[in-house]
Amino acid sequence: MTSAVMVEEKVVYERPESLADVATHYCPGCTHGIAHRIVAEVLDELGVRDRTIGVSPVGCAVLAYKYFNTDGAEAAHGRAPAMATGIKRVMPDHVVFTYQGDGDLAAIGIAEIIHAATRGENITTIFVNNAIYGMTGGQMAPTTLIGQETTSSPGGRSQTLTGFPVRMAELMAGITGSAYIARRSLHNVKEINTAKRAIKTAFLAQLNGLGFSMVELLSTCPTNWKVSPAEALAWVESDMVPYYPLGDYKVAEEVKPLMKRR
Repeated sequence: MTSAVMVEEKVVYERPESLADVATHYCPGCTHGIAHRIVAEVLDELGVRDRTIGVSPVGCAVLAYKYFNTDGAEAAHGRAPAMATGIKRVMPDHVVFTYQGDGDLAAIGIAEIIHAATRGENITTIFVNNAIYGMTGGQMAPTTLIGQETTSSPGGRSQTLTGFPVRMAELMAGITGSAYIARRSLHNVKEINTAKRAIKTAFLAQLNGLGFSMVELLSTCPTNWKVSPAEALAWVESDMVPYYPLGDYKVAEEVKPLMKRR
């Protein structure tokens, strides 16, 4: 005779309310999905989902408005900060964020992001840096590393021909209107948790009216890097992090107390 063992079930992990219950179009091993999730978790924890508006880019995240269970808008290529500026100024009580890749933000949209920060627009930008153009076929991006092979630099990026990769976090940190600028990564659990805390700080800066905030996230692109998902995660750590060091690049004095609330 056997006795039944009662096991108490406890939910420890579930879909955030701010993340839509739909399948995504991202490639296997792409960390856009992780970025979406931690942004959604932060929106839930701050209790702002019902008054949040996300602005999607042109690029791999062009359909981001479908994946967040918030209001959303689609901007022309590179113009997400301009659209977010208009939305925030018209509805200052709303939480407004842009979600942009390196082609959208650091190439065609670099003027938009610089001037949004210069004006101190009270918006938040989530910047996904995977060192390549993902959606359009794997061409060289402003963030592509020296020697990195792409479809438009098959012999590897040459600093003589195309210059050095752009370090956006460092660039944005030097702008007076920036309140909080950080770079994080999504290549392991520890860094994902750290990234989430940075994103929460960025949104708290906006909620407290402190000006422009941006969190850069080092991300993977196994498809266009032509490696496995596991190899892509390892490459972020071995090659991207040394050139794009992780950390807080600007923390305004008014932001520092907010970091205790993460």
